[in-house]
Amino acid sequence: MGYTEVDQKAINTIRLLAVDATFKSNSGHPGAPMGMAPVAHVLWDRFMRFNPKNPKWLNRDRFVLSNGHGCMLQYALLHLFGYDLTIDDLKAFRTVDSKTPGHPEAHDTPGVEVTTGPLGQGISNAVGLAMAQAHTAATFNKPGFNLCDNYTYCFLGDGCLMEGVSAEASSLAGHLQLGNLICIYDDNHISIDGDTNVAFTEDVAKRYESYGWHVETSAAYYIALTSKHTPSIIALSRQNLPQLEGSVIEKAIKGGYVLQEVEGAQITLVSTGSEVSIAVDAAKYLLEKHNVKARVVSMPCFEVFDAQSKEYRLSVLPDGIPSLSIEVMSTMGWERYTHEQFGLNRFGASGAYKDVYKKFEFTPEGITKRALLTIDFWKDVPNVRSPINRAFQQLI
Repeated sequence: MGYTEVDQKAINTIRLLAVDATFKSNSGHPGAPMGMAPVAHVLWDRFMRFNPKNPKWLNRDRFVLSNGHGCMLQYALLHLFGYDLTIDDLKAFRTVDSKTPGHPEAHDTPGVEVTTGPLGQGISNAVGLAMAQAHTAATFNKPGFNLCDNYTYCFLGDGCLMEGVSAEASSLAGHLQLGNLICIYDDNHISIDGDTNVAFTEDVAKRYESYGWHVETSAAYYIALTSKHTPSIIALSRQNLPQLEGSVIEKAIKGGYVLQEVEGAQITLVSTGSEVSIAVDAAKYLLEKHNVKARVVSMPCFEVFDAQSKEYRLSVLPDGIPSLSIEVMSTMGWERYTHEQFGLNRFGASGAYKDVYKKFEFTPEGITKRALLTIDFWKDVPNVRSPINRAFQQLI
């Protein structure tokens, strides 16, 4: 499911509830809720399993806010997702006997799993919850009958990871390989003394890798950070784009990869960035309207793809099938990877981007028309050779 206007309104609502509550109480911490609102919304809306009408449901996913001073984030989420927490409860933030104290209190607020506040304690609690789930699953789950398969999600900040207790608990989690524990680290570099660099300069990602954790960084950032001998440019779109199934860092760091593989495909659609989702829609349109099967390849970076082995590159752009590139820019360079190119070898046009895309036929229908022409053109060519297979490579 893509990112919609409703998602943005929900995120803004979380942020403003946090700001309004802290302003009304004249105390509290709106910074963490404002910064973590997008990832919190996506986590609660798309991934977590819970029942607001039955907060103690045994197999619910657990959410732990280790940086408990940002508790208005959790209160806003509980309110918006239907827990027994009213707008008046939010207005009573940090007042005596309210259901919204200054740090999460498990006995005061429905939906709060553990009481947090002392930094580092929450992630330690989260490790304990994940251990309990793993033990319960090992005891009661049977083949085909998973009575217990929930996850523990933990939000934490710089202050949490400065504490020794978090290091001990995290080391234990890595040792036990707790695959049911997912932590999201808000590395915002803010402390009461200013930038955290005044006291905290260690490589947190490397530390957690050494514990045995899986540490994820978005592919573009990962390549930029690990490329020691070349400059890097991260080129981003301004419009909102959907999160595509099959797009993962392990594939993206190779510069090009198969996003959608189809048995018996008649064409490969190759695209990059904001056009990849249109290529996916075009592949669907080709199948539904013309009974034509299409593979989809995402090519985020030519140079990184060129650095891969020929065997890998041919697995992405194989012999025996024609290919068509789609990019709303010049077709220059694409001839090295595809048989045909659909691009814009002229200046663009002014207008809303969807209207401009429609004008130049960068739509599922427009791509379909060119895909069918590509298939027809190459149908009588025996043993179509991949553009990767050349007599020699150019010097670069």
